[in-house]
Amino acid sequence: MSVLRPFKANDLFRFNNINLDVWTETYGITFYLTYLQRWSDLCFTQESPRGRLQGYILGKAEGVQTEWHGHITAVSVAPEYRRLSLARNMCQRLEFASDEIYKGYFVDLYVRCNNTLAIKMYEGMGYSVYRRVREYYGNLGVGKDGRDEEDAFDMRKCLSRDAAQRSIRSNGRDMIVSAHDVS
Repeated sequence: MSVLRPFKANDLFRFNNINLDVWTETYGITFYLTYLQRWSDLCFTQESPRGRLQGYILGKAEGVQTEWHGHITAVSVAPEYRRLSLARNMCQRLEFASDEIYKGYFVDLYVRCNNTLAIKMYEGMGYSVYRRVREYYGNLGVGKDGRDEEDAFDMRKCLSRDAAQRSIRSNGRDMIVSAHDVS
């Protein structure tokens, strides 16, 4: 049985099997270390009984007032460990910390609009599209549906502090903003 544990700095030397995936955003070492230093309680990794890293999640707390929330910066599972609910478990741990420790109103994440498998997974976990962010991942040109292939959905899930569910909306796919409009 694998274990979900805090992400440690030396894990950066062991997670290539996870990061070598077309959907996984990779960052410089300083980026990862900043997260581990500032939001260590929102960064986890899943490790197999043999010590192989299976997946990880990096998160942070940000915003002000009713926009105070947990943010999933990266969640990725190595291809050989997918469909085992590892991403779901890591997200639930981050949601719990965002709710109980940080007292956030919601958890959000950004996902490529053409990553349909991830979108379905997040929707199954209770996330909904809050807005579409044009050219969030850059600009690679217009895709088959006439929209930029590098757009992202900003997906959100309410936490207990947002009992009125003001941080979500039903028409999020129709709300289009520029990447310059999001922080």
